[in-house]
Amino acid sequence: MSLEYASKQPEGFQNHIKNVAIVGATGTSGKYIVEALLANGTQNITALTREGGTTQMPSGISVKKIKYDDHSSIVSALHGQDALIITMNARAPPEQQTKLIEAAAEARVSWILPNEYGYDNANEALRNDIPIGAHKVQYTNLIEKLGKSSWIGFTCGFWYEFSLGGGEERYGFDFKNRSLTLFDEGTQPIPTTTFAQVGRGVANLLALPILREDEKDTAPCLSDFKNRFAYVSSFVVSQKDMLEPVLRVTGTSLSDWTITHEDSRERYQRGMQILQGGDYHGMVVSMYTRNFFPDGSGNHAETRGLDNEKLGLPKEDLDEATREAVRMAEDGSLENYAA
Repeated sequence: MSLEYASKQPEGFQNHIKNVAIVGATGTSGKYIVEALLANGTQNITALTREGGTTQMPSGISVKKIKYDDHSSIVSALHGQDALIITMNARAPPEQQTKLIEAAAEARVSWILPNEYGYDNANEALRNDIPIGAHKVQYTNLIEKLGKSSWIGFTCGFWYEFSLGGGEERYGFDFKNRSLTLFDEGTQPIPTTTFAQVGRGVANLLALPILREDEKDTAPCLSDFKNRFAYVSSFVVSQKDMLEPVLRVTGTSLSDWTITHEDSRERYQRGMQILQGGDYHGMVVSMYTRNFFPDGSGNHAETRGLDNEKLGLPKEDLDEATREAVRMAEDGSLENYAA
């Protein structure tokens, strides 16, 4: 907008997002985003689902069916929406997100949150070393090229419960066998975020006023994040920091665990070799390990600073989140989550 304050906009200007569409409303992170949007209670929420889909949606949201091979169906579903949130499995067909972005541009959706949840993809070193990160840039570039929408990426690090409880290939913990692989000395901290905090962060971001009211207004606004990333975290912790609450909530001691060390750069290379052999688990190993490199590039809390306060995010209890991660690991519920 050419005028930077809400008070200077034409009569009838709406300074808050009212209508939000979401793809993946019942997915790994999408369900927590929907839950937080509903808790805020200030917006109309529409879930976009495939034609023929039978997934039960939460009460309080509208549903519109789309066909990815029918551009007009997506455009029609997005008409009147102020924002589009895209949450997808990392291995979803890449053209699906492209089609959503193109349809959003035609429908004049002002804001798009692309499928950007995780480590800092604005960090060139990380982006170049993690193939999936380099691939994501095409979507933000497309949004800017089309020129009808603005994008906001959501950098939250890895999901804490999922990554702690999801097996050795992620944060190095194997709860079934009570073993831990420390990358280097296990002392490199990275930001990591709970599912609920991700949901709150996205919902609170979209609840911000679009513009500041006037020159005296210093409160955060949505336009502060235009075409860039928001940075949040629940905890900034190393593997050894995680081990302490793990011992507390499991009632175990160090002697109950088998702890080994692996050089982070060697582990990263091993993951890349596995990936090149056609096994996606190699991507998981290399992606996680790269963020623990001692160069600190995986610590966006240090390199960028956090937007938690701007987004009104609460402080969380590390033991409580760890207890949930252990529960999910032990009852097998993480098996239903995307890799």
